[in-house]
Amino acid sequence: MRVLLVEDEERLARLVAEGLEEHGFSVDIENDGLLGLDRARHGSFDAIVLDILLPGRNGYRICAELRADENWTPIMMLTAKDGEFDEAEALDTGADDYLRKPFSLHVLAARLRALIRRGQSPRPVTLEAGSLVMDPNRRTVTRSGTSIELTRREFDLLQILMRNAGEPVPKDELLSRVWGSEFDGGANVVEVYVRYLRQKVDEPFGLATLETVRNVGYQLVSDE
Repeated sequence: MRVLLVEDEERLARLVAEGLEEHGFSVDIENDGLLGLDRARHGSFDAIVLDILLPGRNGYRICAELRADENWTPIMMLTAKDGEFDEAEALDTGADDYLRKPFSLHVLAARLRALIRRGQSPRPVTLEAGSLVMDPNRRTVTRSGTSIELTRREFDLLQILMRNAGEPVPKDELLSRVWGSEFDGGANVVEVYVRYLRQKVDEPFGLATLETVRNVGYQLVSDE
C-alpha cells in the first residue's frame, strides 16, 4: 500500500513515515504543498495524507484541486488540535477522513486501511441517502425538497452518517470526530444529538432512517 504524505514538519513527517512503514505501508514524503500536489497528480498512490498548513499550497486547496481533476485517491487530512472548523472544511473540500494532531500512528494506519478498502470511487458534490440530500459546501440539508435547519454539531454528525450510509458508525468514533478526543462531557451526548436529528430529519416525514445498531453505534439507511 503506497501512501503520499504531505507534511512540512520534517521531523514529524519522518516519524509518521517510519510508523506507517512498520504497519506495512510504503511512504513517499513531500514537505511543500505545490510539490505535493504535483506528486499526487502524477504518481500512483493508494492514499494521500495531507497536512493543512503547508508552504506553497495549503491542504484544503490541494484536496479541492485533486477532486476538480477527478482524482479520487482517498485523502486523510491532518487537522489542528484546536481548529474549530477544520474538520468540516476538510470534508467539504473533498477529503474522505480527518485526524486531529496529536494522533496515534495505530489509529492513522487503521483509518488508512479502511479508506483504501473503500477504493477510489467518485465523490459527488452532494451527499444523498434516499430523499435526504446534503450539500456540504453550502451546509444545507433537504428531505424531499423541504429545507431542514441544523445546528453545526447536528450537521457534522449527520454528515459523517451520510458519508457512511448503510454502515454502522461506532459511537466512540462519532464522539471523537464531532466533539473531539478531549471532550469530557460523556458519550451520552451522541445519543442526545441523534435524538435531535431524528426529530428533524425523520419524524416530521414519518420515517425512521437513523437506526441504532446495538452495542456498536448508529447508521443511516435510505428511505427508498
